[in-house]
Amino acid sequence: MRKVAFVDFWGSFHHDNFLITDLIREICDIEIVDVKDAEYVFYSVFGDKHWTAPDDSIKIFYTGENLAPDFNACDYAIGFEWMTYEDRYMRFPLYYRYPDVNELMENRHLQDLDAVKKSKSGFCSVTVSNFNRDPMFVKLFDKLSEYKKVDSGGEWRNNIGGKVKDKLEFDKSHKFSIVCENSAHSGYTTEKLVQALAANCIPIYWGDPNVSKVFNPKTFINVSDYATLEELVEYVKKVDADDDLFVSYLKEPVLLDQQYCKDVQIGLLRKFIYNIFTTQLDKAQRRNRILSGKMYIDDRKKQTGSLSYRVNKKYHKFVWDVKTNLRRLYWGYKGRG
Repeated sequence: MRKVAFVDFWGSFHHDNFLITDLIREICDIEIVDVKDAEYVFYSVFGDKHWTAPDDSIKIFYTGENLAPDFNACDYAIGFEWMTYEDRYMRFPLYYRYPDVNELMENRHLQDLDAVKKSKSGFCSVTVSNFNRDPMFVKLFDKLSEYKKVDSGGEWRNNIGGKVKDKLEFDKSHKFSIVCENSAHSGYTTEKLVQALAANCIPIYWGDPNVSKVFNPKTFINVSDYATLEELVEYVKKVDADDDLFVSYLKEPVLLDQQYCKDVQIGLLRKFIYNIFTTQLDKAQRRNRILSGKMYIDDRKKQTGSLSYRVNKKYHKFVWDVKTNLRRLYWGYKGRG
């Protein structure tokens, strides 16, 4: 029986609905325990509880956000970065947590494309409820809206009379979909692109500068390929007016290589987790726990445990929430306008 803790994950997280939990249970029996009693600690970026883990525990970092792992703090990591680090790291983007959507994406070029084309009654969709957007997203939305109405089905700038219940079905009725990451960073491709591709849209994508290492550039329109947004919109108009050109995007396989398909990547993750949980506990340790390594960890524990750190963090969270609510009011007003 292995003692495992999951800490510092997003608010809706539950270990029983987590792919990694299922993979561990294929290997051994586990007991979910408090972080202070854990042999293995999986942690993410939404807190500091992982610093209270026992020094001899195996810590595994997992991120769904655009943050790189700190290998002074963790033994192993799962993230977005394009890098290799012995057996300590695996790239496993967040979108692989949506197996049904991945399957639709991987097989979309095998559909009846004439039927897909006929199902497109709308021009362009966007479904966003996060009000903290990169300025590029707003500029892109406004510029495309000068050509035709962009249907906004999320909370942000909603203009269809309410929030959509099924994002996939909403997107399926549109030819294009705006897909903007929260930030532009190499490797940081999220489920947003996969969802749009699965809905048979042509994504108008901005974000990961190396997105074409995985995704076929003939299946989406990359904002970064155009010198100006005006030039981009002119090309979107061209695709919108030419049915054959539109269908050409749907005919192409989405993935450049089968190594990036869902089943292969989950298989690699299975091996990654197997290595951690079948190695003797003391031999699975990878981070430096002595001398400078110990000093670094002790300093971080003191910092995150201090009153000033906690007060400062709450203050920044308060400011962030105020700004978010002001943006929500502003864009709600704009949407009604």
